[in-house]
Amino acid sequence: MSDVQRDVQLAVDQLIESDAERGLQVAVYRHGEQIVDAVGGFAAEGRPVAADSLFHVTSTAKGVASTVVHRLVADDILEYDTPVVDLWPEYGVNGKERTTVRDVLTHSAGVPAVPVGTTPEDLCDWDKMSELIAGATPWWEPGTRTGYHPQTYGYLVGEIVRRATGHTISEETRRRVAAPLGVEEELFFAVPREALGRVARHEQPDGMHLSAEMAAQLAETVPFFRVLDNWTAAPLGAMPDADYCNRVDVLTAEIPAGGVASARAIARMYAALMGPVDGVRLLSPQRLRDAASVVVSGLDAVLGFPAKRGLGYDIGFSGPLDSPTLFGMAGSGGTAAYADPETGVAIAVAKNRVTAGDYSAFTTISAVVAKSL
Repeated sequence: MSDVQRDVQLAVDQLIESDAERGLQVAVYRHGEQIVDAVGGFAAEGRPVAADSLFHVTSTAKGVASTVVHRLVADDILEYDTPVVDLWPEYGVNGKERTTVRDVLTHSAGVPAVPVGTTPEDLCDWDKMSELIAGATPWWEPGTRTGYHPQTYGYLVGEIVRRATGHTISEETRRRVAAPLGVEEELFFAVPREALGRVARHEQPDGMHLSAEMAAQLAETVPFFRVLDNWTAAPLGAMPDADYCNRVDVLTAEIPAGGVASARAIARMYAALMGPVDGVRLLSPQRLRDAASVVVSGLDAVLGFPAKRGLGYDIGFSGPLDSPTLFGMAGSGGTAAYADPETGVAIAVAKNRVTAGDYSAFTTISAVVAKSL
């Protein structure tokens, strides 16, 4: 057992024993080799977490959706500057005619919202959500600002993929990412029903539920919670809390703003973006530099804080592993997956205690990994 494997496993055990976490899964790759495969706690009552347990990782999965687009660009099926309307003619209304694939990947498309009252059932209806987004009026001129697209990002990317290939993003993820890496049973947007028994049961700590009153208070400073023309970026009925993450209809539907995966599947993907993993490399060095360098930066028009974004990945993440070359995505429930071409390290943390905005588990594990570098 390597020192880093031992130390990370010890940190995982301590997080579980202290009741900070219920179930936890950590995977770390370095230069294409897995150096950490650590698990602890319970996926559900009486079911310990295993390396192939599946977790709803919310927006951490956006990095997977983005990777699918990069693979399509690498195969000359798309270009970053392809107008969305060329693929999806219905999208070209209300000032969105010049929106490009690049604008979508950088959260610059200007359509971050879904209608007030949007429910999980609505989010499970691909055609309904795609039609709503196609007909939306942008909050800003596409390409002129960046603002996080919480739910709409998945439908935008997924419909672009579907129009370009004729296949769903789940099909293209399996074909272009999961199957080549041997993780086709651990990386999903729509979980097959036969795999539902491996999905962790998520739980919400006391005091972590977002009430309408709390949202109203946040709306005073965070644009994410504001309503504009009966559209909002954060409908309370569809917030990705534990109840949302446990719904079978959500788990089995195409909602690629989030996803269901094991930590090792996501870490393996990031490792293969940076270099060969068992002979498989997903992107060339130059294409990775294009995708994982800062493309847009500035005050996020939706979240209200400074942001740096590449093509479908956030750049940098406050903590022990932070660097100008770190790229990846974090999920609202406290999951995260990042990689750094400078160190060759890819790390993913999945868990089933939904700690909204609290990434202490990822920070704790990252500190242990940083010490080993």
